[in-house]
Amino acid sequence: MKHVSLVVVGLVLAMAVIANLMVVTPVDANVKLADAIANTPVGTEKGMLPKDGKPGYLGIPGAPAPFLLYGLLWATWVGWIFSSVGAFGGIMAGVGHITIFGLGDYAKTFKKTSPSLNKLLTDSIRVSNQFLVGLSALISVSNYYRMGRLVLPLGIFLAIGSVSGSILVPIITAGKVNFSQYIGYFGLCVFVIGGFLFYETTERGQKGKKAAKAAAQAFEQAHIKGGDEGHASSDERALGVQVKMWSVSRVTFTFYGVEFSFNPIVPIIGGFLIAALASFLGVGGGFLFVPFLTSIAGLPMFLVAGTSALAVLIGMIVSICSYMFIKGVTVYWPLIGAELVGIFIGSMLGPRTSKYIPDIWLKRIFVVLALYVGIRYTTKGFLGYSLVPPF
Repeated sequence: MKHVSLVVVGLVLAMAVIANLMVVTPVDANVKLADAIANTPVGTEKGMLPKDGKPGYLGIPGAPAPFLLYGLLWATWVGWIFSSVGAFGGIMAGVGHITIFGLGDYAKTFKKTSPSLNKLLTDSIRVSNQFLVGLSALISVSNYYRMGRLVLPLGIFLAIGSVSGSILVPIITAGKVNFSQYIGYFGLCVFVIGGFLFYETTERGQKGKKAAKAAAQAFEQAHIKGGDEGHASSDERALGVQVKMWSVSRVTFTFYGVEFSFNPIVPIIGGFLIAALASFLGVGGGFLFVPFLTSIAGLPMFLVAGTSALAVLIGMIVSICSYMFIKGVTVYWPLIGAELVGIFIGSMLGPRTSKYIPDIWLKRIFVVLALYVGIRYTTKGFLGYSLVPPF
């Protein structure tokens, strides 16, 4: 069954990429970037390119040139948080690209003087975020699958639904969204989701989650409160996800002796809606998959990260291909290269450390990050300034 399941995942990935590349005629990214630069006024004022400026981000004269070591360090954090809670990889990557490396403020300077360059930079940030999330998701899937903490059928059905959303949104929105609109919607979505998951950490929100609570307690007993490491590792393999029934109408599985089940139609629909929104925002969608998996699917957080990562991985592959090969979006490869090293480090650490963090605290980490990021980017996008630091 395991080998068949992995073949299914591979086929879904291959079909998604092939279908994606056949949808419309590709755009030459270099030509598109060159045209945007050529149509940007030259001068010393804000929103202009310096005449003899040193090439920076994307080779644009006078653009910021992010310090690559900072990129590696920040990406290590991005990889750890995504692989630990199954979310916020793309959002934290966005915080780095938008704020820490100054690409957001730089893109905004061209809003009036060169709208095409403004939107090209916005799309580049979106795709750069997705590269980091994609690698973290790939590593997380591998690690969590071996640990028995990935619900493979659920991840596959979510991914099937996400393919269409990941193709559709880049085709519709690439080159049409300015930076202020992007960060405003970005923040608003995160803020709403953070508030929803906060409710789930309350006593009232915990009611009706008996199966998830029982499974989480069993897992914590074995790994957080349990004895020696060798025994915990053995329990992980023996008591991890065991698929009991897999059909088009019902999937049933157990985790640490607790039984769960779901109708495949629900994650397919959920995957489409989540991937569509995630592709628009330029993130992995984990911050939407997590509440879906905890609230609708009723899973404990210990299963969420790996299952979310599988759905995110397929969505990222499709979305990146849509942006780069169809819409002609490009990224700054020196920065991406350094960041991918950090992503690898963080993503290897996450699955190995998260099992020692109680289920409730994994949710609280999610909530704190969601509220901070949501407030910052909602206010900055719609008000023009942030209510929380950095202002």
